Amino acid sequence: TVNCLDQHVEKSPNRVALIWERDEPGTAVYVTYRELLDLTCRLANTLKKYGIQKGDRVAIYMSVSPLSVAAMLACARIGAVHTVVFAGFSAESLAGRILDSGCKAVITYNQGVRGGRIIELKTTVDEAVKNCPSIKHVFVAQRTDNKVQMGDHDIPLEEEMTKADSVCTPESMDSEDMLFMLYTSGSTGKPKGIVHTQAGYLLYAAVTHKYVFDYQEGDVFGCVADIGWITGHSYVVYGPLCNGATSVLFESTPVYPDPGRYWEVVQRLKINQFYGAPTAIRLLLNYGEEWVKKYDRSSLKVLGSVGEPINKEAWQWFYQVVGEGRCSLVDTWWQTETGGICIAPRPSEEKAEIIPAMAMRPFFGIVPVLMDENGGVIEGNDVSGALCIAQPWPGMARTIYGDHQRFIDAYFKAYPGYYFTGDGAYRSQKGYYQITGRMDDIINVSGHRLGTAEIEDAMADHPEVPETAVVGYPHRIKGEGAFAFIVLKEQTARVDHIKEELKTIVASKIAKYAVPDHILVVKRLPKTRSGKIMRRLLRKVVTEQSSSMGDVTTLDDPSVVKEILDAYQKYKEKSSS
Repeated sequence: TVNCLDQHVEKSPNRVALIWERDEPGTAVYVTYRELLDLTCRLANTLKKYGIQKGDRVAIYMSVSPLSVAAMLACARIGAVHTVVFAGFSAESLAGRILDSGCKAVITYNQGVRGGRIIELKTTVDEAVKNCPSIKHVFVAQRTDNKVQMGDHDIPLEEEMTKADSVCTPESMDSEDMLFMLYTSGSTGKPKGIVHTQAGYLLYAAVTHKYVFDYQEGDVFGCVADIGWITGHSYVVYGPLCNGATSVLFESTPVYPDPGRYWEVVQRLKINQFYGAPTAIRLLLNYGEEWVKKYDRSSLKVLGSVGEPINKEAWQWFYQVVGEGRCSLVDTWWQTETGGICIAPRPSEEKAEIIPAMAMRPFFGIVPVLMDENGGVIEGNDVSGALCIAQPWPGMARTIYGDHQRFIDAYFKAYPGYYFTGDGAYRSQKGYYQITGRMDDIINVSGHRLGTAEIEDAMADHPEVPETAVVGYPHRIKGEGAFAFIVLKEQTARVDHIKEELKTIVASKIAKYAVPDHILVVKRLPKTRSGKIMRRLLRKVVTEQSSSMGDVTTLDDPSVVKEILDAYQKYKEKSSS
């Protein structure tokens, strides 16, 4: 926090650190570096008063706001480890993360506000902590005027902060001490707590923020990501604040109160760099150009895209319509595990070419390699393979909390001596990189990374559904959607009812965005003789490439393929009618 706050407060205390673009249109709140330091210290002293110490884990379940940023920085200041949980996650998802990390406290709001709707945050926390004995206190801040139930271990946060001292000496930390954990989906099992440490992470977030976006002093940096994701950690909070920037906190949605919201905000706050997700761009593209052209976007210098590969149509629209063809568009590739941007078109030589929908150039110190099936490095250009990174970099994750073996297995075992990203990539004729998508059972829904196994595990809880398999398929707006194949215990007239129940289960076990768009009942799933489900075949069915099924001889019973294709055709005909 000294790098993010104190150093700037000494030099320019009245510089604006945060502009909170609240859900209610036109009600921006400006917070200077001095005010943010004051908020952070009071919050830090409140945590200390209630027994939070160096090394303790604290869960943050809040919508984007100056207070949620102060909560992250307050943990950092006293050497506690924050784990921010996206405020759209269910009580069960929150409890799982609290239990895995052994959190001592939760910081939350009474309620959240998003897209004109109230989100019950405290109620969700109450339900989650019922099963979390490690939680000693829940700190509750007020985002709305509505009263919520307060129990014995609940503490009204703002009330306590007004009583607290506004000076808090920062804890002295080692460069490799833990700074935060952030849970992300794996291709199997429960989400994993990715660990980032102090010095390397902050350095990497700050340097990538400065060079990829060509950040100059005085710029207003607008990253519209939520703090519940790594993008919010690195490019809403740590990177911009370390560089003394003015960072925008966007609490609303791209279509509230109308599809012009982003561009109205760009005009009003005079945003210079705009960093967002392809899924939002694809959504807005459908509403037409007039919502963009209505507002003055002349302040924009750099546009950025993050979270999933951007398709050419969305890239062109973003570049030509939003950026009027005069802004650099950086399609950035990186992961929760990399801490910051690894491959992006900038920095580069002045005016160097940018090819649509390509991440292109590795950042300083990043050495990408492509590997073949046999673990050999693929040389030359115009080639595709598994994307690995050949040497360490400051921002890389250090471990998975409580499970270092899983960390090694997931990232370093497939290609010994290399970090395996889980993505496939193409290296062009000119040596530029293009990410082609995940190589494992992970899908990307609206920029949210989701293990298909998580959805399957949730649906498996239904008493009438013994088997499920979930695959991704291309979705016009979300990038990918989830398509579920299910086997029922017995023939039943309640099929539609069961489908609705399954959707409810997934929403309550994971989150609403994880609910499959399609659920298809089949008699059985395609399995190998050893009992492994061949999801590759199911993917071919839903992407309608059934002519190129490949080798099906390893299937226990190859006739299952025709059975599923027939069921899919019937389902499609029924849906279109």
